[in-house]
Amino acid sequence: MITAHAPAGYLVGRALSRERAVIVAALLGGIAPDFDLIWFYFVDDRAFHHHRYWVHAPAFWAAAALFVAPVLMFAPRHAQAIAVAFLAAIFVHLCLDSVTGGIMWLWPWSDRLISLIEVPPTRSHFLLSFLTHWTMVFEAAIWVAALVVGWGQWRKKSVRENQL
Repeated sequence: MITAHAPAGYLVGRALSRERAVIVAALLGGIAPDFDLIWFYFVDDRAFHHHRYWVHAPAFWAAAALFVAPVLMFAPRHAQAIAVAFLAAIFVHLCLDSVTGGIMWLWPWSDRLISLIEVPPTRSHFLLSFLTHWTMVFEAAIWVAALVVGWGQWRKKSVRENQL
């Protein structure tokens, strides 16, 4: 997936809560693994696939969740909801990347990138190959779902404000 991480994060946040902080945490979690692109482009000079960085390794996030879990057990429910939304959206990001991008699901035992579908390099740039591949239908569906949910929320808020 290339474009659907933020709307997927929004959907995760909305599924978990109506609270703005939880939705924002899920939005951030939805894009957090791709912060490695800054390092990938500006420091590493694209030396290797950015899905090989630690932020795209499910084992890293599982360890982080296990590390944070005992602390969160004693945290207020609001903080727990924010952490759960953030981590759930990261997991969704990794699952979405597994459709065509490949994720190291078996790391640290294997560094093999696992994906469900291979996108062949049919265009002059990899991005064009992804954008013209049939799997973009999945991304479009996530965008449409997020827009429908967001529109419904906006309409409810608008109706409530007009009734006052």
